[in-house]
Amino acid sequence: MTGDSLDITPFTIAVPQADLDDLRQRLDRTRWAQTIPGSGWQLGTDVDALKALVAWWRDGYDWRAWEATLNAYPQFLTEIDGQRIHFLHIRSAVETATPLILLHGWPGSVVEFLDVIGPLTDPVAHGGTEDDAFHLVIPSLPGFGFSGPVHERGWNASRMAKAFAVLMARLGYGRYGAQGGDFGAFIAPEMGRVDPDHVIGAHVNAATAGFIPWGEVSDEEKEALSPVERERLARLAGWNAEGGAYFQIMATKPQTLAFGLADSPVGQLSWVLEKFHDWTDNPEGTLAGAIDRDRLLTDVMLYWLTNTAASSSQMYWESMHAQDWPQGRLETPLGVAVFAEDVAIRRYGEQGYTIVHWSDFERGGHFAAMEAPDLLVGDIRAFFASLRA
Repeated sequence: MTGDSLDITPFTIAVPQADLDDLRQRLDRTRWAQTIPGSGWQLGTDVDALKALVAWWRDGYDWRAWEATLNAYPQFLTEIDGQRIHFLHIRSAVETATPLILLHGWPGSVVEFLDVIGPLTDPVAHGGTEDDAFHLVIPSLPGFGFSGPVHERGWNASRMAKAFAVLMARLGYGRYGAQGGDFGAFIAPEMGRVDPDHVIGAHVNAATAGFIPWGEVSDEEKEALSPVERERLARLAGWNAEGGAYFQIMATKPQTLAFGLADSPVGQLSWVLEKFHDWTDNPEGTLAGAIDRDRLLTDVMLYWLTNTAASSSQMYWESMHAQDWPQGRLETPLGVAVFAEDVAIRRYGEQGYTIVHWSDFERGGHFAAMEAPDLLVGDIRAFFASLRA
């Protein structure tokens, strides 16, 4: 595609076998880093967990099966603001269903949403009513997967929000909702800011900026927090002290890291695996109970096969260097779902958002659509039902 086209063309994933053969050869030739015995996850990705997952990736994982799973959903390409946009578009059989765009973040992808597609588009078959039905649009963010790479600077949350507003209009949706987690939790509310006449409400999970304090919190302020809020503040402090290195790297020098991720599939997997380990609700310290390993590998494959390590991480740089941070209060109704590993605190969110729905959950983590799809679906239904009331 060249220029800015109004065309929407069907898309089918068809990865050349040569790319899969190359991946296998690279996995076979892995040169493993020297690690300190017994360090586990304390210094970063645990080598034993990584080696076990790489062995499964090489000998047990079936990309073609997952390619077919993804291709079972209608997929399309279009061009907006000079950028290719890939998206799934699943219409409900209920014609009056509410259009809803679902937005992932990093290190996520459209794979995150596979378990919520059925319940949201066909609610009657999943314990709901026809009023709970949604027409779903699930794009790959610019720079991610088959929407990547980006070829110019400037793709921050605001520009993505504007592009997705164009996408929803191009699909013929005059009134719609937006939902997002992680970086999607920046974009979904921003769509209400850039397209207020058409966005009926935004729902977020894994929300951070705008829902956490900036700078030091005084003792007096801490005393005013509830026990749950103090726990989230402590979790945030732990992240700032021990878990934010990835953010600093990608927000300052993303290209330096990207060369290694683009050349080594094990490097790409290690970079993503650590986040899935640290950010999921896995009390036993293992991912097995939180995320299916094939689902995780499919997510990684969308980065690897499209060579989008660089352009996906560049999103952080763009956001931190943007000159168009949102100004003023967002009047679009906002719903917030806070899962067990999240850090959002309502009193901070209410300073900039019109929060009309807030839910706290005792299970689930950063990747809620994969970890606790039942809770996320229920909360999305409840939020948008409240807007119809």
